[in-house]
Amino acid sequence: MNVSGINFESVADGEGVRVVIYVSGCLHHCKGCHNPASHSFTAGQPFTKQLQQEIITYISHTPFISGITLSGGDPMYSASEITPFVRALRQANKNITVWVYTGFCYEEILKNHEMLGLLRECDVLVDGRFILEQRDMTLSYKGSRNQRIIDVQRSLCCGNIVLWEDNNAKETF
Repeated sequence: MNVSGINFESVADGEGVRVVIYVSGCLHHCKGCHNPASHSFTAGQPFTKQLQQEIITYISHTPFISGITLSGGDPMYSASEITPFVRALRQANKNITVWVYTGFCYEEILKNHEMLGLLRECDVLVDGRFILEQRDMTLSYKGSRNQRIIDVQRSLCCGNIVLWEDNNAKETF
C-alpha cells in the first residue's frame, strides 16, 4: 500500500486538528475529484512500518491532535492493509477519533468483509462518490450534497444509519 501524502495538521478534513493520510488508489474517478494524483495505487511512497510509527509517535506527542482522517484515493480499497495501523494507533492513543472518506456507500461497505474491518475501527464515515453537479462549498466536511457524514459506532450498534451531528455545521443531510 502507498500513501500519496500526509498532512500533519488539517482543520478541513474532520472535526478538530487532524493528521490526514491520503491513501493511494481509487477506481471511482469522480468527475471533479480534488485529488486525482492519488488515483494510482503506486502514487507516492510505501506506507512502511517506520512511517506508521512516525505518525503514531507524532500524534502521541502532539496534544492538540484530535485524530486521523483517511482520505485518498479511497482508503477502502486498501482496508486490509491499513486496518492494523489504525488498531495500533488507537492502542497508543486512546482519545483520538478516526474519520474515513470513501466513494463507497455505507451499505456497500457492510457487504465487504475487508472494508467492514476498517469500518469497525472508525468513528465517522463520509460516504458516497463526489458528484460535481451536487458540489456545494458551504457544506462542512463533504464536497457534494449526496454524501453522508455517518456516526459509525452508533450506526453499527443500532443497525440503521445514524448521521454524525456537528453543532457547527451549516447543513445536515
